[in-house]
Amino acid sequence: QKVSVEVLDHLEQLALVDFRDAEGVERLQKAVQFADQLHEVNTDGVEPMDSVLEDRCLYLREDDVTEGNCTKELLENAKEKVEEYFVAPPGNIPLPKLGERETFLQGS
Repeated sequence: QKVSVEVLDHLEQLALVDFRDAEGVERLQKAVQFADQLHEVNTDGVEPMDSVLEDRCLYLREDDVTEGNCTKELLENAKEKVEEYFVAPPGNIPLPKLGERETFLQGS
């Protein structure tokens, strides 16, 4: 099953993953095929779950702080910071324009 250009564009923006090459598109199509198998499972009469551990208590550990007050040292590793926060780039890949990808997808 083919993935439309619009879906591809939306997924790239959400995941910041580059699907411009044939291998990336093929990997995405295989993932969609794998997930489509879930439609074959009969779930009639099955109540939705909030968690797979609904019938058990979730065991929590104590949150013991062993060291701290190292904000200054940690922020020294930041390439860019604002106040006391790391600044991350808006994305790790340059996203192509929609028209550029239509040409690529016709060949896949």
